Amino acid sequence: MKTALITGATSGIGRETARAFAKLGYKLILCGRRQDRLTELQNELATPTHALLFDVRDKQAVADAIAGLPADFSSIDILINNAGNAHGLDPIQTGDLDDWDAMMDINVKGLLYVSRAVIPGMVARNSGHIINLGSIAGKEVYPNGNVYCATKHAVDALNKAMRIDLVQHGIRVGAIHPGMVETEFSEVRFKGDVERAAKVYQSFTPLKPEDIADIIAFVVTRPYHVNIGDLVVTPTAQATATIVKKD
Repeated sequence: MKTALITGATSGIGRETARAFAKLGYKLILCGRRQDRLTELQNELATPTHALLFDVRDKQAVADAIAGLPADFSSIDILINNAGNAHGLDPIQTGDLDDWDAMMDINVKGLLYVSRAVIPGMVARNSGHIINLGSIAGKEVYPNGNVYCATKHAVDALNKAMRIDLVQHGIRVGAIHPGMVETEFSEVRFKGDVERAAKVYQSFTPLKPEDIADIIAFVVTRPYHVNIGDLVVTPTAQATATIVKKD
């Protein structure tokens, strides 16, 4: 039975990936910052699970949590680097420094902290699969996206670098870069303004978290000699980060 670790497992793409992996019969390490949601998800899934409560921004907490995994969860076959956020939508000259720090710390440094804790075990076994959740914002830049786009460009670069560094160890590495997915993403970006967030997904059919989870499940279940290294996924109505056909 394979073991998968999923960051940001308490909502959106992470939660749906956990559900998809449970159907595949994987053991799951669910990581998140909200104990109530972790417990709820654990109770729902009909597969062995272990919950880790930490913030990916906390380097020591990440290292301690992963080092302290029980023996039957300590051999991680699949790492889903899903945790990430967008904060604010301001032009560079008026950007909020706290928002910048949050995005850099979660989207880039958090991904690195978790990867650094997990990858040595994969290297020792000469086996493993890492999926990095990027964004269409890692492939292009759009107005007022500045620092968020920069963090996702970093994820794109790190994904390629991981592949180069780890290929000699037989480790598969790939990134999935979604376009517009209807999750809590916009609520976070707009500081809890639910009405404004809802308008982002009106008048067209956006991706659902289940769509991306289904793709992740497809990627990890390919024969081991197959590595899907880079995949951009958008709604049919979306051509670029800013061009969307709305009714």
